[in-house]
Amino acid sequence: MVHPGEHGSTFGGNPLAAAIGTPVVSMVVWGECQARSAKLGAHLHQRLADLIGDGAVALRGLGWWADVDIERALAIGTDMSMRLADRGVLLKDTYGAALRFAPPLVITAQEIDCAVRRFADALWEAGS
Repeated sequence: MVHPGEHGSTFGGNPLAAAIGTPVVSMVVWGECQARSAKLGAHLHQRLADLIGDGAVALRGLGWWADVDIERALAIGTDMSMRLADRGVLLKDTYGAALRFAPPLVITAQEIDCAVRRFADALWEAGS
């Protein structure tokens, strides 16, 4: 089991992470990362916005980072994040009613759609 704080350092403290960090810096310098963030972030935010009123109550974020507040009557963030983990979607709860979507650089629009569908299913299940 991963405990809070153990997985939050993307490029922290080991040779493999440093080797992966080098091409990421190159992507940032050449703008690939920013272009993907703008395109896929807009897609993620639109898909999540479609859930407002169906268990989600608010959406905030920038690029492909998004926080979604869920109805407190359905579940707290920790419970919902565990439901999503059972469905193969890993995200960060904020110990309240918010869930943080922070997809990896390599995510595709289809994978975003799949994750949001699974989130919608978990919201529906919590409400039934």
